[in-house]
Amino acid sequence: MKQPEFSTKKTGHMRFAAALWEAFRIALDSIWAHKMRSILTLLGIIIGVASVVTVGGAINGFGTFASDRISSNFGSNTFMVSRFPLTGVSSDDWELIVRRNKNITREDMEAVAARCESCAAISPMMRRNADVKRAGQIVQDAPVQGVSEDMPKIQALDIDEGRFFSAFDIKQARPFIVIGAEIRDELFGTAEALGKEVRLGSDKYTVIGIESRNGNMMGQSLDRNVYIPYSVYLKRYGSRQSINFRVRAVSEEMLDYTMDEVRQILRGRHKLRPSRNDDFGMLASDAVQEMLGQITGIIAMAVIPITMISLIVGGIVVMNIMLVTVTERTVEIGTRKAVGARRSDILLQFLVESALLATFGGAIGILLAHGACALVESVAGLPMDISIGYIVMALLASGGIGIISGIYPAYRASKLSPIVALSKE
Repeated sequence: MKQPEFSTKKTGHMRFAAALWEAFRIALDSIWAHKMRSILTLLGIIIGVASVVTVGGAINGFGTFASDRISSNFGSNTFMVSRFPLTGVSSDDWELIVRRNKNITREDMEAVAARCESCAAISPMMRRNADVKRAGQIVQDAPVQGVSEDMPKIQALDIDEGRFFSAFDIKQARPFIVIGAEIRDELFGTAEALGKEVRLGSDKYTVIGIESRNGNMMGQSLDRNVYIPYSVYLKRYGSRQSINFRVRAVSEEMLDYTMDEVRQILRGRHKLRPSRNDDFGMLASDAVQEMLGQITGIIAMAVIPITMISLIVGGIVVMNIMLVTVTERTVEIGTRKAVGARRSDILLQFLVESALLATFGGAIGILLAHGACALVESVAGLPMDISIGYIVMALLASGGIGIISGIYPAYRASKLSPIVALSKE
């Protein structure tokens, strides 16, 4: 009587599960019995996985941190207007652009502010370094930025003490200044800073606000910022320079419309015919984010394959050790075959042992990478972010390399004749 097909499949599945469990148990016993040799065998896998995960954590951490900083500095729904395009310009076109493009003036920006209906906020982006002084104390090369009252609406800028500039301060060019927390600490210590005077060069400025602490980025302090009204900035550093300014749209959906509106206003002021190209540049914040993603992707594609070379070396070591293991356990293989084990059972046994060995190495490598990332983050202040994707990739890569490395030794073991194997005893 013919056995039902579903019963045959069920029996086959049960036998495979039993063979897999037996192979797993034997592999654990073998690894435990040779602990030191197993650890030495796994060094290549451990170092390879730790390298891949650590490098991936550094790339992820840098990308996330830079993205957050771009979001806070540029803000969402924002774009920048400048004399020159900030991306996508070839060296051949640069000389033409330098001759063609005109300065962006204060009047240009103020015309945009007056006529742009979809603009929620506008602020200049002018910056240079200067020494900030007070009573013998000095902070050298602090970044001084000329901004408008809309600056906090465009980027994350929180005031811990005092206030930010008002429209009246900007219009009257009042000599006010907002300083970062680190500058406050270096110039005033524990003393009150609000209402006191500091100097930029020979000019005096009254402190009206202290920015909240922002921490560090790649080892550089973000608490050394200095803000002054852009009207004061132009008086001090020259009003004929080209300025950059940032614009915030009322919503993400309106961003493209707002960019077109600003473009038409500037083209009208610069008297550009419809056939002529823009003589200024515009860059949206999402384009910066996209460019950052491309850069980190290129870095990952270039660096991670290099670090995975050590995984391949580790796989070669695993293969060599498994070949030695097959030779040492010839009698065991012969005994198993003599009592009914099939070639597939022997093949499965050594494949499972090789994969399990490499997976253990991958797990240890991940733990080592976590420790390395924590150490780097605490000592160097570099952001590290190990994603679940890198962990899964490392485990799959190490396990896969273990299986590949174990194929040839497992095949050799399965080919052994039980008579020849037992005769080795």
